[in-house]
Amino acid sequence: MYQSVLNLNETEKGIKVIKDNFERYLAQELDLVRVSSPLFVNKNSGLNDNLNGVETPVSFIPKDFKEELEIVHSLAKWKRYALDKYQIPVNQGLYCDMNAIRKDETLDDIHSLYVDQWDWEKHINNEERTIKYLKQTVSKINQAILKTQKKTLISFPKLKPIFSGKVTFITSEDLLKLYPKKSPKARETAFAKLHGTIFIIGIGHKLSDGQPHDLRAPDYDDWNLNGDLLVYYPLLKEAIEISSMGIRVNKESLVNQLKLSNNLDRLNLPFHKVLMNDQLPLSIGGGIGQSRLCLVLLNKKHIGEVQASSWSTEELKQTKKEGIELL
Repeated sequence: MYQSVLNLNETEKGIKVIKDNFERYLAQELDLVRVSSPLFVNKNSGLNDNLNGVETPVSFIPKDFKEELEIVHSLAKWKRYALDKYQIPVNQGLYCDMNAIRKDETLDDIHSLYVDQWDWEKHINNEERTIKYLKQTVSKINQAILKTQKKTLISFPKLKPIFSGKVTFITSEDLLKLYPKKSPKARETAFAKLHGTIFIIGIGHKLSDGQPHDLRAPDYDDWNLNGDLLVYYPLLKEAIEISSMGIRVNKESLVNQLKLSNNLDRLNLPFHKVLMNDQLPLSIGGGIGQSRLCLVLLNKKHIGEVQASSWSTEELKQTKKEGIELL
């Protein structure tokens, strides 16, 4: 039966060590300033993250309101507005604590209804819309993770390090060619098991087999300049996604991706109009899972050990059977 390396009190202390230190290291590595962020946005603003395009956000109409509000899925689009509002210079950016509810999530060891992320966005120029710049940024994020891992191990020497010093990059198409008979998730795990920390470039567009590696909303990441940062986690014997990120769409890639996904009607939404009128900065950004990072760095088996959420009766029975103590 599973036995947590840390007890409940140690776990809570470990969560604070990780969150306090990673936030600081991330800001240093990417030159970011912290800003306040919304928990909900106007449904008709076009600001909410559509994720894979099938999830329905939690929504409500407050007293004395006519407009319906939605709990955010993430702040991928809102952050570009914020870059402009705060007049963030080129090569600097912002980050925020993002809390969300994803009611359509399938619950398991690494997925929950409650999502907490460090959402970040950085102002870039047109010359930096390249794979090279994407890789450089990923490597800086990995450095922030490694520094946080070192701090965590100093506080709790009995923990095992998980993240490696080097990120191995591969395109989603090359990953398909490497493992043509495996599912996308199995490809990720097989490659990460060999290399430790990996980054898969190019997620959202169809590959040579006619299927995308994974779905992505068409109106924030450029599907040719984005990707996922994953690490192989021996305790669960799978690759765990720590961050989804990318260089954001410009006018050309926005229209192209809206055409490919049959979503050209979104061009009528306020966010998309502003973008098409060159009124938003070019940017790179992403989300880094707070609970995911805590799960891995604290050697936990279930995300419910590092966040307080709600679980189905079946999940509660299973975790109890496995000796997992949920917060």
